[in-house]
Amino acid sequence: MPIVSVKGLKENWQKWSSEHQENQKLNPFSHDTRLSAVAPQRGKDDYGRPQEGSLTEKRGKEAHTHIGREVQKLCEAIRNIGELKEDGDRHDSHKKVITVEFGKLFEHYVTISNTLVGILLRARKQGLVDFKGEMLWQGKDDHVVITLLE
Repeated sequence: MPIVSVKGLKENWQKWSSEHQENQKLNPFSHDTRLSAVAPQRGKDDYGRPQEGSLTEKRGKEAHTHIGREVQKLCEAIRNIGELKEDGDRHDSHKKVITVEFGKLFEHYVTISNTLVGILLRARKQGLVDFKGEMLWQGKDDHVVITLLE
């Protein structure tokens, strides 16, 4: 066990305290009245974004990458278990699309991940899949057809 002096403890505490005070000055949500940072303005590039180089920015990028991989896994699962059919929505084209019912996809995908509905919503937002309704519920929406668009 290392020998710790009171002076060393005091210096470490003082260093942490000074760093914390500086961080609070940059925090727009701090109640510190001596703020040195200007709050971000709507419409600016940095509005609603974490500080560059921060752990929050790093975590956000990692989450974005992870969700991208989950969407790719979902599309691959639809390709594997879906059925190739003619696209009935477009009268002038004979394009083939892959479709699968939600219930079948749910039963297959539950072994891959427990976040199917959230990933489906993200994939629809990215224009990769389409289905009717705002939300899909297991049991109630088992016969809703999900179409792979990519």
